[in-house]
Amino acid sequence: MVKLIAVYCILAWRVFWTTMIGRSAPRADPHLAVTDHEIALLDRLVPDLPAGERSLFAYVVKIARLGGYIARSRDPPPGNLVMWRGFARLTDIALGAALAQTSPGCG
Repeated sequence: MVKLIAVYCILAWRVFWTTMIGRSAPRADPHLAVTDHEIALLDRLVPDLPAGERSLFAYVVKIARLGGYIARSRDPPPGNLVMWRGFARLTDIALGAALAQTSPGCG
């Protein structure tokens, strides 16, 4: 049980840190919070809102959109709950993509 709580603490810290750094330094390099593989997946999955912008906040919004954030102009910045959902979906998608690449196939 202690190990499970430790894992959730690490995941919660990543979600919180990504959300807050996206607000405080929106023009920062996206590699501060997401990996190259996650960036590639997000670029394919979520269309760009600001045309081709590759800032940290653009990727925070892409993750949040996976979690249900609508990203209208009058909406506040995404919060921790929608980021948690977005990271959960992104992890599932990344796992599926990895399995599809290493699948032995049928036959």
